[in-house]
Amino acid sequence: MVLISVACYFALREIPYGFVQSQSAIQATEDDLEARDASIFSVQGIPGKGRGIIAVRNIKRGEVVLRERPLFVLPSEITTSPTALITRHLSLLTPYEHAQFYNLSYVNFPPDLDPENDFAELALAIFQTNAVSTGVNSVGIFPRMARLNHGCSSAFNVVYTWREKEGMLMVHAIRDIQKGEELLTTYTDTKRPRDQRRAYLLHQYSFHCTCDVCSLPDEKSKESDRRLMSMSDLHAQFASWGGGMIDGVQAIEIVKRIWEVGSEEGYLSERGRLAADAAWVAAAHSDAASTNAWAKLAEEWFGYEVGVDSEQVLEMRMLQTQPEGHLAWASRQTIRVPTPDV
Repeated sequence: MVLISVACYFALREIPYGFVQSQSAIQATEDDLEARDASIFSVQGIPGKGRGIIAVRNIKRGEVVLRERPLFVLPSEITTSPTALITRHLSLLTPYEHAQFYNLSYVNFPPDLDPENDFAELALAIFQTNAVSTGVNSVGIFPRMARLNHGCSSAFNVVYTWREKEGMLMVHAIRDIQKGEELLTTYTDTKRPRDQRRAYLLHQYSFHCTCDVCSLPDEKSKESDRRLMSMSDLHAQFASWGGGMIDGVQAIEIVKRIWEVGSEEGYLSERGRLAADAAWVAAAHSDAASTNAWAKLAEEWFGYEVGVDSEQVLEMRMLQTQPEGHLAWASRQTIRVPTPDV
């Protein structure tokens, strides 16, 4: 299925010397990763969705579902032809990798062109449809991960992150997943009403979302929409702490309310970052006990979302041993702020 759309132009980055050799060197690793995938999930045809990923066994929350290196990576902005740049990178792929790329879905192909003949434009459409962020200024293609279909709010059960040091995309389960259940990620911020979500997804990815949340009866859907909009509004209120519009106590109470509404909705993503932000507020107000408590909670949820071996988890562990070492320590008035009660 489709993932994150990117702009038509990417910045030219020279292909490093020895690129072809390095690709060959990691092929064995890629084979190992694909073999591991087969023990966790399979790609299957799904009515109304094309192909998707189905769990072949029970998966625990926090488990690594998929690790994948990109076929190739391009910067986000270029000063040359995007089709020429993509074609250049495709020419360096093995026949198997080439087939992986051209087997991916695509949308928004120019109606006056023929995908059977206009291969450069087809490659551009595939890249735009399936490219995923690989850091601040680059995007990449991940054929296995691209089979993840979309779910809104409580419907998606896996999230992905890019690890720069390993040069690899990681997909983690954010809730327990049962054998036979489809693995779903999210293509956009779904903290908005169903009509807005569906309109965006139809425009950007050419599909009408029928996930479990979008398929709720109208009254249930309105209740879900109210929760999601409340979370979005609360996030905006929390952000006002940075400008001094609210104090630390108010900021932490907002965090706790976001957590509560998220639990009611079943929206479990982004909790590691939310708890880490609360730890930041506590540290700014020189509250070591609260900083420690929020860092501990952030460690737990970052472990689910980005992995127990991630830099975020390590950072939160270090913060618990030395709250005073936080960059924001004592940058605001010294006050006591609430601790988590979740």
